[in-house]
Amino acid sequence: MDKRVDTAKALAAQLTALVDQIATIIVGKRAQIEDCVACMLAGGHLLIEDVPGVGKTTLAHALAVSLGLRFSRTQFTADLMPSDLIGVSVYERSKETFVFHPGPVFAQVLLADEINRAGPKTQSALLEAMEEHQVTVEGETRALPEPFFVIATQNPSDQLGTYPLPESQLDRFLMCLTLGYPDQASERALLAGQDRREAIHGLRAVMTPLQLVEAQQAVQAVHVSDALLDYLQALIAATRSGRWFVEGLSPRAGIGVLRAARARALLGQRDYVAPDDVQYVLPQTIAHRLVPVAGAGRGRVEQVRAMVEAVALP
Repeated sequence: MDKRVDTAKALAAQLTALVDQIATIIVGKRAQIEDCVACMLAGGHLLIEDVPGVGKTTLAHALAVSLGLRFSRTQFTADLMPSDLIGVSVYERSKETFVFHPGPVFAQVLLADEINRAGPKTQSALLEAMEEHQVTVEGETRALPEPFFVIATQNPSDQLGTYPLPESQLDRFLMCLTLGYPDQASERALLAGQDRREAIHGLRAVMTPLQLVEAQQAVQAVHVSDALLDYLQALIAATRSGRWFVEGLSPRAGIGVLRAARARALLGQRDYVAPDDVQYVLPQTIAHRLVPVAGAGRGRVEQVRAMVEAVALP
């Protein structure tokens, strides 16, 4: 028993140190940093939707460095081909054979920058990597490194050269976040301080990849009571009632909410999921999957919050 308690305390300290370190780079956005860490702990992928220049790329890079993970960034454009992402086999005369040259997807943290500027074929290649943790090249399946985490950024849909992501791909992202502009004090610190991208080079890894995998396993061990499952099912049923959204959540989305709530509980140094955990992660985990009914007069996140207020606790 004492050993389990000591292990839990050590893990909590590591996760706190991880969030603290990233918060020195992404100033004034601790809640979003915790959501990003929770998404990774839950084994999901993250979509960040925001205007350029608010720190999306810097957040992804700081997270990878702080976890000692291999980081890769790909700028998605309309002419990006699947081979540019997953790699290609090139004939080498000295070896008299084709040799596979892996693409940027063979990293542990992949930043897919401005994902909604790419075409359907490239989107499909990324979809296989996200879902299966593998890619298929010339009929051969190649496994991706573990852990594998995609952070995709998406520009607002009203900007030139952007295309809406298909629902099937949105559903593969466990969470969708918005960083937003910094508050006045945080922006002053950014203006007066060191360049944040340069500061990343001074970061050290506060956790190893193996410790991250152990933390992901610890998430699965977080207790979920029957009453909590009743509450989650009531929320899922509400999304399918037709009162709030055009279509409801899939079973996969419900499982994702539970994984995110478990990760949130672990970050809160608890070994059980509370209703507050579910309520907290719900907007980040389901709003991007749902379309409010006509005449709702609210955005997706606001509609989710209104639905939560209407569903009684068991």
